[in-house]
Amino acid sequence: MNLSNLRGPAKKKRKRIGRGESSGQGKTAGKGHKGQRSRSGASISPGFEGGQMPLQRRLPKRGFSNAPFKVRYNIVHLKDLSGFEPGTVITPDLLREKGFVKKQGPVKLLSDGEISAAYTVKLHRVSAAARSKIEACGGAVEEQ
Repeated sequence: MNLSNLRGPAKKKRKRIGRGESSGQGKTAGKGHKGQRSRSGASISPGFEGGQMPLQRRLPKRGFSNAPFKVRYNIVHLKDLSGFEPGTVITPDLLREKGFVKKQGPVKLLSDGEISAAYTVKLHRVSAAARSKIEACGGAVEEQ
């Protein structure tokens, strides 16, 4: 084998349906005989059972989900605070201004990373590990 006799990847020819009996895909063009799915423009929505009451409507609806009311925190890590000057008061507004928090909603500080300066942190939530690291550096934590 050398470069002069290499061949490209095999390219499969497309199936030309409805081009006569002898093509093997003529007449019904692979759609079988009659029926809704053999017609042009046939599309059946998921869950449709031919007029029978669909399973999703046959089963009773029960219970309550509290998911829409779940509080979703914007996460900030301790290592993100290292860019601020020592003694800075860190608030959600400051973090939004600097681009650490993009979305609306409460902000939570997690303990990923290390800090060496003292900061005053005024956020909605602070993890216990992050609180201990901040206080070890001489900083203060206030939850709003």
